[in-house]
Amino acid sequence: MDKLVPVRWVRASDDPLALPEKLVDLGQVRLADSPDGMTVDQYLVQQSVAGLLVIKNGSIVYERYRLGNDRHSRWISYSVTKSVTSMLVGAAIKDGYIKSVSEPVTDYLPRLKGTAYDKTSIRDILQMASGVQWDETYADPNADINQVAWDTLSVYEYLAAKPVAGQPGVTFNYNTAETNLVGTLLRSAVGNNLATYLEEKIWRPFGMEADASWNLSEPGGGEFGGCCLNATLRDYGRLGLFALNGGRLSKGEHVLPESWMRESTTPSRGLPRYGYLWWLGKNGVFEASGIFGQGISVNPDENLVIALHSARPVASKDEDWALQSELYRAIAGALRE
Repeated sequence: MDKLVPVRWVRASDDPLALPEKLVDLGQVRLADSPDGMTVDQYLVQQSVAGLLVIKNGSIVYERYRLGNDRHSRWISYSVTKSVTSMLVGAAIKDGYIKSVSEPVTDYLPRLKGTAYDKTSIRDILQMASGVQWDETYADPNADINQVAWDTLSVYEYLAAKPVAGQPGVTFNYNTAETNLVGTLLRSAVGNNLATYLEEKIWRPFGMEADASWNLSEPGGGEFGGCCLNATLRDYGRLGLFALNGGRLSKGEHVLPESWMRESTTPSRGLPRYGYLWWLGKNGVFEASGIFGQGISVNPDENLVIALHSARPVASKDEDWALQSELYRAIAGALRE
């Protein structure tokens, strides 16, 4: 992506977190709820997977690359970045830059005063329940997601003109543009850019092994809060381990408030399967998900992290997401036996 769009770099750690290998063959594991009992190997082909990494009990148990990728390939995460941004909000609260998620968005983004966001809290936009009208239909050229210009000021102006659609905090309505507001809010609060804050709080301290990049809204501008961090599959796996560890570093230091990951993965009023920019599954599993098949699945009960890079031909299709969830369940079940 750094050859296609302006980016800001996130530097790797000088002391990468070791990921021991205890490899097992998961290729023939069958996805129970899938057409014709699809295997993991068949899933990789059918779903255009570029990389699949499974970390169990802190060790890599499965790692597979396709489509010309290898362990050094950086890959665009799309909305997986939303969950990273959520963790940075937690870091900003721990550092005292933000008091709480109950604060009004307009306290940090005064340009939005006098708009539909007047009664919207930080919690509301983290839960995709701002109460502001928005259409995220990717296949509709007239939908908001395809009409908005993505430089920072244009996003502000576009959202400021949107009408109220309901009471904040009540109804879930997926809105990528509002996660860019989260990113701008963070920059306003911490007085720094997101890439540097990520590097200083998580990327280097937790031990990421490779440089990452974060797409900018414009040359010299700010990072998208909802997209797009570009990193290796192993470092996405490490991000999953950081979340699994409750936002603590390997030596136990809390980067996030002690309750943040629990709070972030508590069902929201608007949609019980959504938290603070995390998708919620069954039995405490939570996921970061991005269009075209990107994902980080965190399963605390199984001490399991699964990271996925894909190049599916359709951005978002219900059948694909259902199959991706079944992949996670099948792998967890196979490693439990």
